[in-house]
Amino acid sequence: MRFRNFLIVVKDIEKSKQFYHDLFGFEVLVDFGGNMILTDGLVLQEEKYWKEFLQRDVIPENNSSELYFEESDIEAFTEKLERLYPDTKFVNRPMTHSWGQTVVRFYDPDGNLIEVGTPV
Repeated sequence: MRFRNFLIVVKDIEKSKQFYHDLFGFEVLVDFGGNMILTDGLVLQEEKYWKEFLQRDVIPENNSSELYFEESDIEAFTEKLERLYPDTKFVNRPMTHSWGQTVVRFYDPDGNLIEVGTPV
C-alpha cells in the first residue's frame, strides 16, 4: 500500500484551482468536474459532492489539519499572498519560532489551514 493523495473540500473548485496555481504553482492533472487532481497529490473536492458522499456537514477552519509548504523567502511570499488575495484570513503573520524557522499561517478561501515555513 502507498499514500497517493490529500483531498481538501472547497466550495468553488475553479476559484480554488486558481488560488493553488497562483500561490504554489499547482497544475491540473485530471479534472472530473467536481473533483480535480492537481500536481504533487493535492485533490480538490467540491463541497456539495463531499456532503452527499459523507452525509455530514463540512466544518471550515476546524484546525485539525494543515497543508505545509516550505519557502526560503517568506517575506516575498507573504507580499504575493496579500497582493493577490487581500482578503486572506491569517492565523499568524510571519513569525520566527525558537528553533529559528519563520512561518506564516493562513486559511485558503474555504477555511483549509495552510502553513508556509522556511526550510528546516
